[in-house]
Amino acid sequence: MEKVYLVHHIRDISEDDDIQDVKLIGVYTTEELAEEAVERKKKLEGFRDYREGFEISKTTLNEDIWTSGFISIEEAVTAIKIDEN
Repeated sequence: MEKVYLVHHIRDISEDDDIQDVKLIGVYTTEELAEEAVERKKKLEGFRDYREGFEISKTTLNEDIWTSGFISIEEAVTAIKIDEN
């Protein structure tokens, strides 16, 4: 199977790290190209203030990455509020 490299930028936007701003920067055929993309983005407005937020992950084409279900953000917030009481 063919591998590709995903580049994301992730920034925590709440003090307890439970809310994040996630940006997909791109998908690259080699790790070297992914690293070059990170270096280009680190020079841009916004990214240069959060240089540590870049992540490169290798994945396989035509393969599910997310393999389970999910709950909505509203359900998650409700669950957090119940736990706090």
